Amino acid sequence: MSNVRVLFIGEIVGKCGVFTVKHLLRKIKEEQKIDFVIANGDGATGGFGIGKSHAVYLHKLGINVITGGECTYYKRDMVEHIVKAPYILRPANYPHGNPGRGFRVYSAGEMKIGVISLLGQAGFDRIHLTNPFLCAQPIIDKLKEETNIVIIDFHASTTSEKYTMFYHLAGKVSAVIGTHAKALTGDADILNNKTAVICDAGRTGNSMSVGGLDSEIELRKFLTQIPEYSNVVCEHLELQGVVMEIDDAGNAVSITSIKQPCEEVYHERSGNNYQN
Repeated sequence: MSNVRVLFIGEIVGKCGVFTVKHLLRKIKEEQKIDFVIANGDGATGGFGIGKSHAVYLHKLGINVITGGECTYYKRDMVEHIVKAPYILRPANYPHGNPGRGFRVYSAGEMKIGVISLLGQAGFDRIHLTNPFLCAQPIIDKLKEETNIVIIDFHASTTSEKYTMFYHLAGKVSAVIGTHAKALTGDADILNNKTAVICDAGRTGNSMSVGGLDSEIELRKFLTQIPEYSNVVCEHLELQGVVMEIDDAGNAVSITSIKQPCEEVYHERSGNNYQN
């Protein structure tokens, strides 16, 4: 059985990020011979959370799994929709019985891939979930009853927590991909000859901004301490993430970061009529 090639797309930020996925995903899948696509969508709608319409649209564009984070339930229609959408994962360490699921096994041709979403504990003031280090292993054991290939999106705020999770799971899963910082890091590596890791898979949207958001507004909030609504800016569009190759035994063969500029100029009538 041949190896599987997985594209992990860094956090999609706003309508600009959705636009970027629309114009680049098919090309990247063809050029990189991608078999399976995972994307973090925690900021796809207005930069904070993901709404039903954007989730459905991104799935139709070819994203197999959309993972979340601390903003999973920010959009009201997602609370109801996530129950009916097996392609969306919220962090598995949310309280038991919460809407949605935190892990699942998916098909990629003849191979099966287990995907887990986990949220870190450090740096999140509005949300406090179960310890991800304690809940990870039982989920991994359950998924490995069906497949050797297990990929984790660890949506965490601090580098130290991410690296601790990397070494906690080194040799136990195929990959642990860090998200949330929205800044593509240069530390992609393979630990214990098995587990692909990277501190942050970056973001998809405006590459010259503060996490895909208007830099002037974000700076002003720091200078004045006066709350303002953040706003996405649709310039310098780029799809960031990593491409991984994994064998049927669940061992990562390679991990390579990607930064693909979008040459299309954003405009509202782009074929994506979903709201920001």
